Amino acid sequence: MEYVYAALLLHKLEKEVNEANVSSVVKASGAEVNEAQVKALVAALADVNIDEAVKSAPVAVAAAAAPAAEGGDAAADGEAKKEEKPKEEGKTEEAAMEGLSSLFG
Repeated sequence: MEYVYAALLLHKLEKEVNEANVSSVVKASGAEVNEAQVKALVAALADVNIDEAVKSAPVAVAAAAAPAAEGGDAAADGEAKKEEKPKEEGKTEEAAMEGLSSLFG
């Protein structure tokens, strides 16, 4: 995950996402750099529009649950359903993150 975070940080700062920059960010964080993973990440991101990928990420689903909680005077059954729904969405988000982490080790 540290490689993905490094790439996101570089993108946010409008720096080039290349092997040298990703390696520098990971080293600066105190983590050990695996050059093969850095190369794989940079190659995988070569044709990706990072802005679009971030906008369409499944993490945005969790933010949609917040307005539902503002319902006001809901019955106890309604409140129980609202509490269960974010847990299910959390599992979906967790599964998505596991899939992403399997790509990069």
